[in-house]
Amino acid sequence: MTPLLFTLVVFAISVSAGLLGSLLGLGGGIIVVPALTLLLHIDIRFAIGASIVSVIATSSGAAAAYVRDGLTNLRVAMYLEMGTTAGALSGAYLAGVIPIRSLYIIFAVVMGYSALAMFRKRHAELALAAVPADGLADRLALHSSYVDEAAGREVEYQVTGSRIGIVLMYIAGVVSGLLGIGSGALKVPAMDLAMRLPIKVSTATSNFMIGVTAAASAGVYFARGQVDPFVAGPVAMGVLAGALGGSKLLGRLESALIRKVFVAVLLWVSLEMLLKGMR
Repeated sequence: MTPLLFTLVVFAISVSAGLLGSLLGLGGGIIVVPALTLLLHIDIRFAIGASIVSVIATSSGAAAAYVRDGLTNLRVAMYLEMGTTAGALSGAYLAGVIPIRSLYIIFAVVMGYSALAMFRKRHAELALAAVPADGLADRLALHSSYVDEAAGREVEYQVTGSRIGIVLMYIAGVVSGLLGIGSGALKVPAMDLAMRLPIKVSTATSNFMIGVTAAASAGVYFARGQVDPFVAGPVAMGVLAGALGGSKLLGRLESALIRKVFVAVLLWVSLEMLLKGMR
């Protein structure tokens, strides 16, 4: 494959990854890492390095639009970033000492768990049901509302599980630093299932958070020389273009459809990476 063809192929893959990542709050890395390693046979550590850069690009491209549209819960994002940033630094360190095959298997397990958790709740919009009282969420004023364009109404929601949420976000941060996926694969289910945020708010808030989480671990990958500009450049540009497109679609889509696409993507990636890690 010529350098020009390689760049075009990586760019095209990254546009699709950015679109899906923006819609699902996954940061694009969940598609970029498997695509670069499985289709183009790039070393997973360099794929993760490029993905870290793409995650920052996705967040930059989609976050502003979601904040403007009122979908992002900024108070929840700032609170949870304390856990994810600390976790990202831990994960970036561990990535340098864990064997490559183990990275594939960890990736697959994380994706499979997230998919199953979301599939079980595919017919429910948990945020609309009564939720347990949470004194910390009350004191931090984490509750909010948003306008659902697809449903044509304003949706008010209460936040719960704030303490378990920040613990889950530390774990999500470790996964982000370890695998370069932006940790949206864990952040979205954690906010949706444990903290009872609506799926659209979970997605938008995750998009806002992933850039900060990725930035915390990006320096470690740069220092190790695992960010190749020849790979990371077209990945970042493609993901940014896709993320901008996805940010215009989220508000118009049904919540149930977003859940189903989320589950399908995670299951496919989980299976592919598990097979790769067992070879």
